Amino acid sequence: MLARTLLLSLALTLGLALSPGLCSTATAAPTRRGKELTVQQQYDLGLKYLQRGNHAKALETFNRIRNYHRDDPLAIKAELAVADVHFRKSDWDLARLAYEDFMRMHPRHPDIDHVVYRIGMSLYRKAPRLAARDQTWTRQAVNTWAGFEARFPESEHRVEVAERYQESRERLARKELLIARFYLRREAWTAVSGRANGLVKGWPESASTPEAWGLLAVAGAHQGDQGQVDAALEQVGKTDPARAERLRPRTQKALSEAE
Repeated sequence: MLARTLLLSLALTLGLALSPGLCSTATAAPTRRGKELTVQQQYDLGLKYLQRGNHAKALETFNRIRNYHRDDPLAIKAELAVADVHFRKSDWDLARLAYEDFMRMHPRHPDIDHVVYRIGMSLYRKAPRLAARDQTWTRQAVNTWAGFEARFPESEHRVEVAERYQESRERLARKELLIARFYLRREAWTAVSGRANGLVKGWPESASTPEAWGLLAVAGAHQGDQGQVDAALEQVGKTDPARAERLRPRTQKALSEAE
């Protein structure tokens, strides 16, 4: 089953002549006025197909270049263009695999910032926007984009990556907060402390962090941990003094009951 899945992925990525209808066209180079197009002309033609949204023709053209003109410098650009076509088609898995293969084969390519950007975007596009849902793809996008600005300070994608990166981190923090609230409703205080503590340490800049500090104060009180309560309330007070004052009687009551 795994081998079959890999084979299908390879076939889709390559866009080669696996069907009879494509066999004759995949090997024949395009012509103009009876003359075979140069590799540059073929590459330009592929870009025109891509710009016009003719993804099938674009894939056919770029794959012909990279498979039949391997020694030409444009073969590498065609390889990257194949990944771009999959991305433009919103085939996020195929795009990501194609970009990852390109990065493995050409780690020092001048357009590697574009590749990293697009790998992250392929993951970002797959991720659900609701924090309550599984955020595996969001986490992977964050990992992909971590340190992007330091690696590629001149990249044209730098601003967008920074925005998407922060948005994704905020969603992950929100996910942790929702889980902490879930445990709060069940009075699972150790679990509340664990999730809230992970949030304040992992996402200190998040909008969810003040509430997480409040949850740490409440959970610490129910566990009889005066030190945790004091430290958490101090942090709450830095951003929301009114909330800290509202929490104080509740935590003192819980501390008394925990003794």
